[in-house]
Amino acid sequence: MQVGIDSFAAAYTDTSLAVSPSDRLREMLEEIEYADKIGLDVYGIGEHHRKDYLDSAPAIILGAAAARTHRIRLTSAVTVLSAADPVRVFQNFATLDLLSQGRAEMVVGRGSFIEAFPLFGYRLEDYDSLFAEKLELLLKIRDNEHVRWSGEHRPALTGQGVYPRPIQNPFPIWVGVGGTPQSFARAGVLGLPLMVAIIGGETRRFRPLLDLYHEAGRRAGHSTRLKVGMHSLGYVADTTKEAADDFYPGYAKAVTDVGRERGWPAVTRASFDAQRGPQGALILGDPDEVVEKIIRHSKALGGISRITFQMNAASLPHAKLMRAIELIGTRVSPALREQLGDDRGDG
Repeated sequence: MQVGIDSFAAAYTDTSLAVSPSDRLREMLEEIEYADKIGLDVYGIGEHHRKDYLDSAPAIILGAAAARTHRIRLTSAVTVLSAADPVRVFQNFATLDLLSQGRAEMVVGRGSFIEAFPLFGYRLEDYDSLFAEKLELLLKIRDNEHVRWSGEHRPALTGQGVYPRPIQNPFPIWVGVGGTPQSFARAGVLGLPLMVAIIGGETRRFRPLLDLYHEAGRRAGHSTRLKVGMHSLGYVADTTKEAADDFYPGYAKAVTDVGRERGWPAVTRASFDAQRGPQGALILGDPDEVVEKIIRHSKALGGISRITFQMNAASLPHAKLMRAIELIGTRVSPALREQLGDDRGDG
């Protein structure tokens, strides 16, 4: 199993509201460099276009990380493909692949926030058709140096070359999904690896959707190529109490703030503790408890090949994140490989 971290480049922490955006990005690069040193497999950067986050240009952050790392894979988490130009997305990540000597990936999705649509001149009512069309074009670019393609939302390509070309062939493209059955089925039909964002509820409830993914892939002839990763809110500390007490305040604020936009109830400590339970989505605790929960989730989902922790939803300070990275790299990851097998192939 591959083990990694996803970051949304939170602009603030609960203890450092005055820290400059430049310093926040510098700290994050130190975290990526340490994740590489400690032996983690992958580090992902999200994409948002709002004041809370500094990740509107993830490929640039990952490019800076490529110059400071040696073996860790570097990916988006996710690229909001619906509101982007697939040609430019491919060029950015092909360049990252060259800079990193073949360690780049991308996870593409529709995005859970909607700011990118008006910002780049797209209609929200085209949410699904934009993604389907742009994913088709992105895969066409990946597989062909010269591209002939036409669609509804972008001017046609009539044989133009798209450069540079990446080292990896084929370049790894995952599909990031939430809970929409059509998204699972589409990834299966295309034979693309799946990154499932499980950030609430009971993880086992996603099993029917993953069964749909595998069945769609089998029918399309891709069954031997399919694999599943899981992106989860999580955090590791020396004790479970410390992990919960560290994580809760920032998590409660972040989820409650988003909930005001989406009609969710405010987070309470009781609801948070329920999510920390055996079936809940939060992967949070001391290293042993976290290992046990990941193994339990993997079995419930029929097997996963990658787990990534999203820790800075809780606005944790840099020192806490560095300690968590250390524990994941030295305690969690080795235990998972011992119990589930050491399969750390490319993305």
